[in-house]
Formats: sequence, C-alpha cells, structure tokens
Amino acid sequence: MKKNSSLILIVILLALIGFSLYIYKSKSKLSTIDGADRNFNYKDTASITKIFIADHDGHKVTLTRGKTNWIVNNKYNCRRDAILNLMEVIKNVEVKMPVGKAEREAVIKFMATNSFKVEIYSGDELIKQFYLGHETPDSQGSYMLLTDNESGENYKNPYVCFIPGFKGYLMPRFIVSENEWRDRLVINFTPPQIREISVFHLNSSLDSSFTIQLENTANFKLKNGRNQELPFDALKMKQYLAYFQNISYEVLITGKTKRLQDSLSLQQPFSTIKLVTDKAEVKTYNFYRKYYDGVNDPEHGVNLKFDPDHFYMRFDADKEWALVQYYVFGKLLITPTYFLQKPSVKK
Repeated sequence: MKKNSSLILIVILLALIGFSLYIYKSKSKLSTIDGADRNFNYKDTASITKIFIADHDGHKVTLTRGKTNWIVNNKYNCRRDAILNLMEVIKNVEVKMPVGKAEREAVIKFMATNSFKVEIYSGDELIKQFYLGHETPDSQGSYMLLTDNESGENYKNPYVCFIPGFKGYLMPRFIVSENEWRDRLVINFTPPQIREISVFHLNSSLDSSFTIQLENTANFKLKNGRNQELPFDALKMKQYLAYFQNISYEVLITGKTKRLQDSLSLQQPFSTIKLVTDKAEVKTYNFYRKYYDGVNDPEHGVNLKFDPDHFYMRFDADKEWALVQYYVFGKLLITPTYFLQKPSVKK
C-alpha cells in the first residue's frame, strides 16, 4: 500500500513538474512574441545595403550603399553627416515607453496620415520595416510602429522611442527630399586633375581676370585677361591651387524658388570660374550677387545693396543653383595681384 502511495505521489509530482515546465515555456514564448513589436533597432548597420523612406505626400528617396559612398535615387552621392545621423537612429533607437491606452487610438490615427514609412534591406531581404511618426508633447521622443516581416502586417501597439543620451525627436533625421540628401561638395580637384583654371571678373578690367595653365604639378603659367604672361610667387600659386579641394555650397536652391532662378537667369554673373580637367572636361561655375535683405542703417554707415556674406552660384552645365558663402568661395575669386612675389628685404 505504501509502495502504491509513493508511486502515485511520484506520478503526481512528475505531472506537476511537467505542467510547470509547460507553463514556463508558454510564458517565455508569449513574452518573446509580445516583445517582437518593440524591436525597432538593427545593430548590424554594416550589412545594410538599401534604405527606402517615404511620406504621405508622395516624397520618397532610396539610399543605396555604393563602393565608397551612399547614393540617393541612383543619382548623387549622399551627405556623410546625414547618413551617419540616420544610421545612429537605426542602430541605437530604443523604446522609452508604450503609448497609453487613452491616447493609442489618436496616435495611430494621426500616424496613418502623418508618418514616414521606412524599409531597411540587406541585399534583397527586407530586414526591418517601421513607421516613424510625430514627436511627443515634450519633444523628447517620437512615436513608432513596427511591421511584422513574416506576415507583412503592422503590430497593434505604437511606442514612444528615443536614442539614449540624445535629447530631441527623430523625424528630422529621416529626410525625404532628394536635394537635402545630396552631398554639398561641388568643387574638389587636386593639381594632377587640373589642366587649366580661368577666373573672369566680368564687371572689371581685363587685368583683374587671369588664367593658370598647369603643365604638370610643378610647372605653371599665369596670364592676365589680356593674355599677357605674369610673374608669380610659386608658394602662393601652390596655395591657391590647393583651395580647389573640398569646396561645398551652403544650400541647394534648384527647384525651390522658380521665380528667383528665373530672375537670376536674366542677370549677368559678376564672376566666372572655368576649370579644365586632365580628362579635357570643362567645369563652369557662374556667380551672381544676392541682394541684401538685412537692415540698412545709413546713419551708422550700413547702406548695403548686396549681401556681404552670401551670393548665388550656377553650375553643372547651368542645371543647378545654390547659395554659397563668401567665406568659402571668396578665396577662389581673387585677382592676379594675389600671386605677386614679395619684394626682397635688404639687410
């Protein structure tokens, strides 16, 4: 009798242990499933090959990883800073808190017409898809909703997400304008890539314009606008040629303001740079004045017609317009006097 009782107890004990294990595994599985809707980040950003971003107004961009650069819409190199900012979100974004039940319906309804759709690929595989919504009332987080890759259906619960250590919201990092993704680098040549540089100051005398001919990286000729050969300081010449590296515009205005572009097209540029590359390609950059829109104060000597800090540039076979800074481009728009040799000092 005792043996039967012991056997029954053992069977019951084993049954309870089995049931407990079943409950534990079921809860673990349920917990995993429940947690899947908050798994927004993707740590292995080096494996990402393509990112698609679109809004509800029809704006969209496709970013593709190239051999040396990211490319936007298979046209232009991307800004490095913009790519780094985007990758930081993809890698480090975390859930701050779930959206409360009271506001969940309103958040989902607003996101249905005011969010960015983001698709992330590794090769041809879609590895992550989510919707990025507006910022929270305190501007310290953004609403996000994840998609289940297996079913293609969106999860039901949106979350407030953030980047640890970053104060602000995430939407500005997800750019849907092709022009804003474009690398702002517009002039980037070293002497071996240059055969000739001509600078024309169109409202000045011919003596103010000049041409530099590069026979090689060590031998140059300098001529003024009258085609007269001029002496020059070799160090100043090399310094000037070095200025043609890493020159960027401030803002691309192509397509933004047609009225402004049409107005500028009717004007004559005040200066032009024509550069001939070692591959016989001709690059032309035309520069136009920007009218001063600040506060004039003639009584205190401030009575400006043109902006002292900015002007406009037309480039890429006259297809593109940009706002540029004198601080960046002014060193290119010099006159031949820059190259004059310093008089020797007698001791």
